[in-house]
Amino acid sequence: MKLNTLIYAIVTLLLFSNCKEKSNNTTIKEGYLDFSKRDDQFTGGIKMIPIKTPKGTFKVWTKTVGNNPKIKVLLLHGGPGLTHELYECFDGYLPNESIEYIYYDQLGSYYSDQPNDNSLWTNERFVEEVEQVRIALGCDNSNFYLLGQSWGGILAMEYALKYQKNLKGLIISNMMASIPEYNAYAQKVLGPQMDPKILKQLQDIEKNNDFDNPKYSELLFKYYYTEHILRKPLEEWPESINRCFKHINPSVYVFMQGHSEFGITGDASLKNWDVKARLKTLTVPTLSIGSKYDTMDPEHMKWIANEVQNGRFLFCPNGSHLSQYDDQKTYFKGLITFLKDVDNGTFNKK
Repeated sequence: MKLNTLIYAIVTLLLFSNCKEKSNNTTIKEGYLDFSKRDDQFTGGIKMIPIKTPKGTFKVWTKTVGNNPKIKVLLLHGGPGLTHELYECFDGYLPNESIEYIYYDQLGSYYSDQPNDNSLWTNERFVEEVEQVRIALGCDNSNFYLLGQSWGGILAMEYALKYQKNLKGLIISNMMASIPEYNAYAQKVLGPQMDPKILKQLQDIEKNNDFDNPKYSELLFKYYYTEHILRKPLEEWPESINRCFKHINPSVYVFMQGHSEFGITGDASLKNWDVKARLKTLTVPTLSIGSKYDTMDPEHMKWIANEVQNGRFLFCPNGSHLSQYDDQKTYFKGLITFLKDVDNGTFNKK
């Protein structure tokens, strides 16, 4: 009799828990597009957030899509000096899963203030900027996910290494944890894959420091970018990507990344950046995304997933640097699964 009572109690508890979870999910889905109780309804989710810096206060642009009190994903774009427009394809996937996400142009980028002061373009200052954005958006470790791609991945790693206590999850998309190793991969693996004649033309232009030569961009886009940045013919590139490239802030980009597209060279501020030795201190659930044709070594991305204490690796077999476009189904299935596993408390290394 006691055994039957115990079994009945357990079954009842499980049914109640499942019903409660379904009820919560239904409530989130029903309120996902309800802006009536938000302070940014008038602007359609856009906020210009004041950012304090050593050189004064400036404003950065953000736009929140959807409402989900448990999952809020702040998107860190690449470049440096590009824009949130890299992520506009997220509109095709995340709303259907009731995932809240926030577009954000970092200081110096097109939709935000663009102060002309190179002393502002440091990893440390950008980390503090992200922290100020988090506070202004009201995110905390019960809901705050950070997704950074390329340079955004550098910023995401740097933020997590200082502020992981504020994170619920971390996504490092298409970015290695060492610029010297990225340089080696670009020069020893990617460069030799090119037509030797095309590679020689590019190297000659770089050797002569003739980066304003229109031939440089023409050759890069036609023979390198369509192989390793976005694997589609240029005429098929999404309008949002073309728009993003038009909106780049070259001052920020060149100061931190340098002119060359075969690694980070010269006196670029990111030239010696490397946090490999520190990744083992990260305990927050982490998704590392690598792609077969990326400018970044996918094996290094796999290593990151194993190096952090709670990591998972997502491999995009058809993707390149912007794998959210050229291996879209793989990318978003893996990203959404990660977000939901962490949220449901079922995350484990895979």
